[in-house]
Amino acid sequence: MTSVKDFRIDEPATAEELGRGAFVFTDDYSVFDWGKMPDRIPEKGASLCTMGAFNFQLLEENHIPTHYEGVRLPDHDETVDLGEALSTGTAPEEMVISLTQVPELPFVDGAYDYDAYHADAGENYLIPLEIVFRNRVPVGSSLRSRTDPADHGLDAAEWPAEPVDLETPVVEFSTKYEEQDRYLDREEADRIAGVADVDRLEELARAVNHIVTGQADDAGLVHEDGKIECLYHGGQIRIADVVGTFDENRFSADGQQVSKEVIRQYHKRTQPEWVEAVSEAKQRATEEGVADWKSLCERSPEPLDRSVIDAMGDLYCAGTNAYVDGNVFDAPSLEAAIDAVRDL
Repeated sequence: MTSVKDFRIDEPATAEELGRGAFVFTDDYSVFDWGKMPDRIPEKGASLCTMGAFNFQLLEENHIPTHYEGVRLPDHDETVDLGEALSTGTAPEEMVISLTQVPELPFVDGAYDYDAYHADAGENYLIPLEIVFRNRVPVGSSLRSRTDPADHGLDAAEWPAEPVDLETPVVEFSTKYEEQDRYLDREEADRIAGVADVDRLEELARAVNHIVTGQADDAGLVHEDGKIECLYHGGQIRIADVVGTFDENRFSADGQQVSKEVIRQYHKRTQPEWVEAVSEAKQRATEEGVADWKSLCERSPEPLDRSVIDAMGDLYCAGTNAYVDGNVFDAPSLEAAIDAVRDL
């Protein structure tokens, strides 16, 4: 179901009832939709689980419904809250969650069949959308090619050559289960959402963004953008997947990215031929109506230098320590970790 965390079903969902399962976070990483890359980043899984659990507990405290049930430590059967887990001196790598149904999304004659998805889903399903929120528009953002500054209340004829902070965050909808993500207008997003209300999805995205942005600000981080995924059950929309981590969202500090974006940009600089091959394969797949674009890619990524892997591990751990305001990981200060990746 996902490339960098394992997914376990303990009690399957039914047409009427939620099930129970877990995300088991790994040290794998993915960029450009490739899936598992050749290397692993030390303690990345534990840092993302910790940060994700912390955010889910923040959301629940603010009366935002989620699928989060707690965390589980290695060799332990019981589910506990994050604070209890961390009191043992061990960061969790397993997050316990409520499960909904995820039907197959058929790809027929060059198109995805969402009617079939919802026919199987009924009214207990994972909404096949990602709801994206943006507080800042960096150089290179796809938003610049799809919209004009005036669309967002900016007094400029063209996008400036530096990041732009938005007075009002932008919320967009994109596909979740298609091989290549694509942005949707509101009408198509409403159709793909099924019986779930897109206005409520936007409302939840803005609420999550507000909470994560505030927590990041307290930690000395700038929250630039992110996304949520949601499930629908019993007439209620709940936040699903994982929220507000360095993989799902973009953060920065002192002009330096503090997220997976660091390693994404590193690949652009050091393996441009592979990045271009990925882009070409995706474009060809779109033109030929092929779902599996990776089968058309003529290159594979190369492993990273050990120094890059270690610097990224320190960044994930130091960033998590700062965000949760604790010493969960044996890591350098956030300032030192940022300085180390700034030179990559």
